[in-house]
Amino acid sequence: MASGSTMTAPICLVENHGEQLNVNPEALQILDKISQPVVVVGIVGLYRTGKSYLMNRLAGQNHGFVLGSTVRSETKGIWMWCVPHPSKLNHTLVLLDTEGLGTNPKIQNSNLPRECIKQFFPKRKCFIFDRPTSDRNLLFHLEKVPEDKLDSTFQEQSKKFCTYIFNHTKTKTLKEGIIVTGSRLRTLVVTYVDTINTGAVPCLENVVTTLAQRENSVAVQKAADHYSKQMVQRLTLPTDTLQELLDVHADCEREAIAVFMEHSFKDEKREFQKKLMDTVKERKKDFLLQNEDASFKYSQAQLKQLSEPLMKSISIGTFCVPGGYHLYLEAKEKVESDYNLVPRKGVKANEVLQQFLQNQVAVENSILQGDALLTYQEKALAAEWALKKAAEKEVELLSQKYKEQQQKLEAQERSFKENIAQLRDKLERERENFRMEQEKMLKHKLKIQEELLNEGFLKKSVKLHAEIQLLKKEIAANKEDKCSLGPWIFDVIGKMLDKEMPDPNVCGTAEQAKEEAAEKEVELLSQKYKEQQQKLEAQERSFKENIAQLRDKLERDRENLQREQEKMLKHKLKRHVLEEVAAAEVEQMTACVLL
Repeated sequence: MASGSTMTAPICLVENHGEQLNVNPEALQILDKISQPVVVVGIVGLYRTGKSYLMNRLAGQNHGFVLGSTVRSETKGIWMWCVPHPSKLNHTLVLLDTEGLGTNPKIQNSNLPRECIKQFFPKRKCFIFDRPTSDRNLLFHLEKVPEDKLDSTFQEQSKKFCTYIFNHTKTKTLKEGIIVTGSRLRTLVVTYVDTINTGAVPCLENVVTTLAQRENSVAVQKAADHYSKQMVQRLTLPTDTLQELLDVHADCEREAIAVFMEHSFKDEKREFQKKLMDTVKERKKDFLLQNEDASFKYSQAQLKQLSEPLMKSISIGTFCVPGGYHLYLEAKEKVESDYNLVPRKGVKANEVLQQFLQNQVAVENSILQGDALLTYQEKALAAEWALKKAAEKEVELLSQKYKEQQQKLEAQERSFKENIAQLRDKLERERENFRMEQEKMLKHKLKIQEELLNEGFLKKSVKLHAEIQLLKKEIAANKEDKCSLGPWIFDVIGKMLDKEMPDPNVCGTAEQAKEEAAEKEVELLSQKYKEQQQKLEAQERSFKENIAQLRDKLERDRENLQREQEKMLKHKLKRHVLEEVAAAEVEQMTACVLL
């Protein structure tokens, strides 16, 4: 059994105290721990007819179920023995032996006549047993009789009986192919007993509905837990990108939906699938927050470590010298470069860097203004260049946020599509199972009708004929409706996703409000991104204009300097020529004097 424990002896499942039936809590706990499908074998009959002996043989034991008159009247009821099925892997064989329930009037009132036995047991097999032994004294203590003391024919008959039960009994299944596990059998038992105690006849449809409510709640929890467990195992926070987390989320959500589909049934309004979607959405949001927090803390720690030399240099005044601004820029750019090389900083890496750079604006401006090596014009250009770089960082950050919002919306759309796809597959399987059940039921009713006619029950045969015709119409309608399955699914899923056909008098649902808020946030980010781009372009135009004006001014200054230099050169040349002429005249005059 799935619980890992094996029952060594039967336990009373339903106790009969006078006219009141009570379910044994200990037996319910045993069933609740069995997650495997069960094969249920029950036996009814008079005292001392070999019921308990045969059940012991099915359990592979010579004793266990108490035989005949050894049962005290106050403990009579339904006894249960759960053992691993000898031939069906991963199945549990549930043996039920009745003792003394026939004295309960409520049970008598709910016992159906022979025709109903035919209706509920379409396949019947009869076994005839010889006496186990000719010794009447041994008949009262069969559990103590050695195998070799029993009649050989009886032994062979018992062996054939057990083999047939093991090979031909099927997994307990309810309408629409719902497989019954131990825990589901527990709910059925409690519901049936409560109904019988009220004096009513149990209605299978109501029982299945009650079972579905309980099982679907469990299925939601099991699927949500699977999602969380797999996310924890597969994620390493912080993830390098948001898309990395969303991809893991998509895989885990797909598996969670499959878990829910496997364990849920009769979720006709899709309220439990919607509950799972909401739960997964909230847990995904929590993982996103954890990822952002991990990224923020890790990025801050790395940046703090890398910026320590820069901060120390600032504190001791290293950059408060002529040319210090250039040295500061080199040190700051090295911090940025080293930071960008750090791997897997996560989704908050740019935001942390942006905060760091914004915190440096005042210090950077102070160093710039105090640098005596720079002219006024150069300082103005440097300040404008710093603003341009800051604007570029802001645009880059906004672009990342916009991209991440788009990725989240796309992930949400994929989630809806995955839910629709798996729901479609499940509905197709359920429809096919329902069709097979209907055809099986039709075949059975036709057989009963034939038997009733042969036995002369004409009125009952006519009544059954009407049921058969109705069932045939249902089968035909089911086949014809198959082509419209797709639109029907989308109608159901539309209601499930809220798009839930909201009340016209109500202005939307909370879920719609969240979706609209997300869309508005994306729209706002897009607008802000566009505005920042426009500002950046304006700053760039301004910067280019200032550069152009500075270039023109420098060009004019250069031309003026060139003209001044040429003028000075001409003046010097003229003076040089005059000096040479004067020297020549002096030399000539000297020569004349000498003559």
